[in-house]
Amino acid sequence: MALYELLDANSIVPNLAAETKDAAIEELVDVLDRAGRVSDRNAVLDAVFERERAMSTGLEDGIAVPHAKSGAVSALTAALGIKREGLDFESVDGKPTRIVFLLIAELNNPGPHVRALAKLARLLSDPETRAALINAATAEDILGIIKQRELVE
Repeated sequence: MALYELLDANSIVPNLAAETKDAAIEELVDVLDRAGRVSDRNAVLDAVFERERAMSTGLEDGIAVPHAKSGAVSALTAALGIKREGLDFESVDGKPTRIVFLLIAELNNPGPHVRALAKLARLLSDPETRAALINAATAEDILGIIKQRELVE
């Protein structure tokens, strides 16, 4: 399973409207809901917000990876949002977050979730990849960047 297989143009938001961490999460969950990838929007939101209350998923280098497990998905699913000017995601380095990658996993199948987090960490550890994603104009461009980078790994 590759990250680009978890995404499509309908699950990528190249220009997040959100101005806050909670609004960014809600915007990405709504994307998954509209795409029919979650059966219960509110249950997914509750699970992600509960995870965020336990510990922020704002990492460093402008990256946040909000994630949770929920019975409202039948397989690992993802959404990706870009906020070029950044937003406060309570990240460990205190810097604005520009790349928000939301992962929602099944309740009783942690394997794909853990593998996706590892792949995401490898992909986003490269400053050139992060810059390319932030500067991409369209969802299709973003998906192409991820696919190209993953295929050369």
